[in-house]
Amino acid sequence: MGALHEGHLSLIHQAKLSSDSVLVSIFINPTQFNSKEDFEKYPQTLEEDLQVLAASGVDYVFLPHLNEIYPEPTTLNFDFGDLERTLEGTFRPGHFNGVGLVVSKLLNIVKPNKAYFGQKDLQQVAIIKRLVKDLSFDVEIIVVETKREQDGLAMSSRNLRLSLEERTIATLLYKCLIFGKDELLAGKDWFEVKDRITNRFHNEPQARLEYYEWIESDTFVRVTQIQNSQKTSICIAAYIGEVRLIDNLTITE
Repeated sequence: MGALHEGHLSLIHQAKLSSDSVLVSIFINPTQFNSKEDFEKYPQTLEEDLQVLAASGVDYVFLPHLNEIYPEPTTLNFDFGDLERTLEGTFRPGHFNGVGLVVSKLLNIVKPNKAYFGQKDLQQVAIIKRLVKDLSFDVEIIVVETKREQDGLAMSSRNLRLSLEERTIATLLYKCLIFGKDELLAGKDWFEVKDRITNRFHNEPQARLEYYEWIESDTFVRVTQIQNSQKTSICIAAYIGEVRLIDNLTITE
């Protein structure tokens, strides 16, 4: 959705390694926003983005207009089952329907052989994989590891909305993920870990925790103990000031 950063460029880099040509789409999709204010405040830096893309060596940039993607109001609704009724789906009702709509349209228009998505939006990745499988899209979904700032903060276009003070506080998300991973791998009880994280947010007045959950990485079913056969992740969402940020960290492969 534009406001490109090094995380986006890492997707382009991975694509260029195994593709004859690389296309980047930029489209701020209104149907995946739960708040009109959030949509209106989303960073728009198209001129800078195009300069970045030219320097990165992409072959094509797809910049559809709103009426090209949504020529008329759509009544189509996706139901991704339990996968969309937890975490982001709980706090952002309708969000994944908007994601499903726009990704379906983009895949149908562009018809790529491969599509690259960042791990930071882990639940979105799971939704898109389900979409591609259920609708038989002939495309390989490739997930690229989250790109982080030196202090661990996951790169995100929304970081541009943080004040200098909030930017420092935002590192709390990654610190909580690292703490959780270390504690779980040391055999600590998940519920004790979660309580400590909740208390940590209570002590930071400019931060508000929405969720901190340990899940099976593909199904998003909550887990409470390590099992060797499961790939699991901790997911976190929190407001820093007025800016909502998400992140996740793989615990067991």
